[in-house]
Parts: sequence; structure tokens; C-alpha cells
Amino acid sequence: MKSITIKGSERESVGKKATKALRNAGKVPCVVYGGEKPLHFSADELSFRDLVYTPNAHTVVIELENGTKVDAIMQDIQFHPVTDKIIHIDFYQLFADKEVTMSIPVRLLGNSPGVKNGGRLLFRNRKLTVKALPANLVDFFDVDISELKIGGNIKVASLKSDDYTLLHPDSTVVVQVKTSRNTVEEDDDEEEGEEGAEAPAEAAAE
Repeated sequence: MKSITIKGSERESVGKKATKALRNAGKVPCVVYGGEKPLHFSADELSFRDLVYTPNAHTVVIELENGTKVDAIMQDIQFHPVTDKIIHIDFYQLFADKEVTMSIPVRLLGNSPGVKNGGRLLFRNRKLTVKALPANLVDFFDVDISELKIGGNIKVASLKSDDYTLLHPDSTVVVQVKTSRNTVEEDDDEEEGEEGAEAPAEAAAE
């Protein structure tokens, strides 16, 4: 998985007054959990742009002025209810031998023949939650829809791997092509034509 570097400074004071001063200075107070003790630090709000305002998933390398480097993932983020500015971020430290839970985006590949025939593509789950060792975290779940016909779907079961555990039931639908009255008739006509039978005129007129 791709990584983003966040450069910051360790926080010596974590009180409300110090936190408010950081925010007024355009910095975001943060905490890294998962290690021997929580690590409090702050970084410029602009540093989180490529981490927060993107549909992609990333791990993070936190580099502090004192030389400390920590591999982590973003666990929680808080925004100001009025301004939508970032006011706090929680991270979770990564260890090579410890599994972590993370949401990974789904990327659709190819063109669905069902959509070409007038079906409606429904992207039911744009992200999937996975549990894996850091080395096995993927950037995307690639889902090939090039054979997805009208009425068809692709479920979580088809994305299973020994490298990670998907925290969804196997029956969870990721993407499907939904039919409509017109597309059902069109699809049926195509199937009958393939069998050498001609659709009745009444059916075509409905």
C-alpha cells in the first residue's frame, strides 16, 4: 500500500489551552495509539490534504522533529461542525507482525455488457473493511465487471484471499446491474434471438 509522510512536532502539553493555540496556528493535534504509550503530536493542516481528501487508502509515516518515525494508519478524524476544518486525528501504530483493520476502496474494471444493454449499475459497497498484516494491505480491491450482465452481481465471496480477511458476509453484494421493465424485454429478446426464435409483436410493442 502507498504511504504518505506527515511531518510534525511532538506535543509537550495536551491541555485544552495548548490544543486551542495549535488550532489557531493552523495545526492539527493528533494522537498515535497502539504503542507502549500514546504519542501526541501536531502537524500543519495542509499536511493531511492527500490523506483525508481522497477516496484512496494510505498508510502514514509520521516523522517528528526529534527524529522519531512511526508507521501508522488513520483511525478516526474529527471536523469542526461549522467550518469543516480538521480539529483532531487519531492514528494507530503499525507493526509488521500485528494485523490491523482498515477500509479499502473498491475499483471497478472493464465495461459491463448489462449496462450497454440499458441496465443500471449499482455500486453497493465502494469500500470494504479488511483485516490484514500491514504488508498485505492492498491499495484497491479490483472488481472486473466485464462479464456482468443484467440481473447479475458480484459478491464479497469472489474477493476472498489467504492474505487478508474481509469483515463482511460472503453474500454481501459489491456491485450489481439492476434491470428495469424495458431492459428485461430487451434482454429477453436478445436471448430468444440467440435461440433462433423471434419475439412476438405484442411483446415488442409493450
